[in-house]
Amino acid sequence: MTKLKSCTLQITLAIFVVFAFNACDQSQKEEHKSLPPIAKAQPEPIVQEKPVSHPVTAKTRETYQWYCAQCHGVKGKGDGINSPHVTVPPRNHAKADYLETRSDEELFEAISKGGLKIGRAPCMPSWGATFDKETIWSLVRYIRELCQCEAV
Repeated sequence: MTKLKSCTLQITLAIFVVFAFNACDQSQKEEHKSLPPIAKAQPEPIVQEKPVSHPVTAKTRETYQWYCAQCHGVKGKGDGINSPHVTVPPRNHAKADYLETRSDEELFEAISKGGLKIGRAPCMPSWGATFDKETIWSLVRYIRELCQCEAV
């Protein structure tokens, strides 16, 4: 009989523990339901005012060849030495059908912030800390030269 009482006591204690933890869990869920949703912070855009005209210089071309051609290719066709090794193929800068649907400001952001920050290719690095604004605008103009297109 003592074994039966001991077994009953253990079962009762186990049921109590289960209900106690379940009740704690429910009160925490209810507490979280009553809290207002947290608003996601939107990052501040860093797009700078587009210069009236920023010429493509030999320095621009050299910068493109040094930093961009590794993925985008020497002629901007997306066939650079690193292109086979990235998860998302680099953009073909010589192909107008896509680039003419993008504004100069969008290209500036892509170069400045990198692909991941603008919802594009995660392998595209952020060059905003490497290049000044004038260099980035000049690269935007150079990309327009490569695709022989203008923004819509």
